Order: sequence, then C-alpha cells, then structure tokens
Amino acid sequence: MLRRLWIAALLMAIASVAQALTVSAAASLGEALREIGARFQAQGGPAVHFNFAASGVLLQQLRQGAPVDVLASADEATAQRGVALGLLEPASRRVFARNALVLVAPIGSALPQTLADLARPELRRIALGKPASVPAGRYAEQALQQHGLAAAVAAKRVPADNVRQVLDYVARGEVDAGLVYASDVRAAATRVRKVQRVTGTDPIVYPALRVKGGQADAQAFIDFLLSPEAQAILARHGFEAP
Repeated sequence: MLRRLWIAALLMAIASVAQALTVSAAASLGEALREIGARFQAQGGPAVHFNFAASGVLLQQLRQGAPVDVLASADEATAQRGVALGLLEPASRRVFARNALVLVAPIGSALPQTLADLARPELRRIALGKPASVPAGRYAEQALQQHGLAAAVAAKRVPADNVRQVLDYVARGEVDAGLVYASDVRAAATRVRKVQRVTGTDPIVYPALRVKGGQADAQAFIDFLLSPEAQAILARHGFEAP
C-alpha cells in the first residue's frame, strides 16, 4: 500500500514538472517576471521556470533545441529573427512592456554629467552590451551614433554579455560609465548613479511569443503579461506600459 502511494506521488511529481512552463526571457526582466510567474501560478496556472540571458543568446539556445515554451525578448529584431527561422509563432506575439536607455556611473563619481562627457579623456572605460547578442548594446550603438559619439567611445568599450553585467561593472566601479535600461536603474538605485535618460534609439519594446511546439498554457502566460496585475508589477519594476 505504501509502495503504491509512493509511486502515485512520484508520478504526480513527474507530471507536475512536465506541465511546468519554461520561459526564456531577457536578463532585464528577471525580478519582474519571477514575481509575475508566481502570481500566474497562484491564479491557477502551471509553475513557470525561467531562463534569463541576453536575447540573442536565448534565440541561439532555441536554435540548438532548448526545450522552451515562451520567448520574451528585449527587442523586435530578435523576435522577428525567431519567426523567420520558424521557431516562434507570429500570431502569439504580444508586446507587454517598454523601456528606456539610461546612462549610469559609479556612486560618488564626478563624471560623466551628460552623455557628451563620454568623449572626455578622463573617462577611459565605458561598459556596453555586446551588440551582436545584447539588445541594450544595439540600442547603445544607435544612441552613440545619433549623438556623434561612436568614434570617441570606440576605444573605451568594455563589452558585456548582458545588460545586468553592464550594471554590475558600473556598480563595482570597474568602469567609468555604462548604458543600461531604466528598469535596471530602478533595481539598483543604491548601487549606481543615474546620469540621464538617453535618446536616439529605436523604441525599446518587449515582445513575448510562443515557441512552436510549446505547451498550450504558453499563450495563457503571454496574455497574462498584459493583465492589470502583471502590468502593475512591471510598472513597479521600472517598465513602461506597452
């Protein structure tokens, strides 16, 4: 009898794991999506397991066969590439948040005071996401080009694997400045100094799409991201409404 109960409990645990959703999401979404995932489950949805990394890295993982149900990227370009590769279902797409690019510096630093200061010789190390895989890095490239700073910053670049690594470099004082999202500044308000909001980029949007072959509950989670409850959580973490 005890053995049968044990086997039944084991099978239920296996089924529970199998039904859990796997969501690959941009690193900047970490805190907000963990909270949203818990609310989704509390309201009757399945458990949600998260995998956070740079959007380009997440897409590469999908191409290599990673078992994922939802992709939430920090840009349209990654989502469009996923659709073009036949990995994502275009009809499932929902833009659920927006963001802004922000220049940050170590606490207590005197410079920079503006984006233009990045060209000053006193500033020697500027952290930026790798443009090939990090959307924040591509947005940073756009801004620097738009403001005529790309050439002046070229030799000062310290590449980062994701936007949170940029934030960490700045917080530890390993670089003189970095370009991150406004939501990252909200998450690390006591660790870095916000210099200014940066203009000159494409709209920074977060689309979520169902991975082809993903579980049916994937769409329910994507739609939940647009619920008032989820939107309130995103706003509290520094994201803007879609």
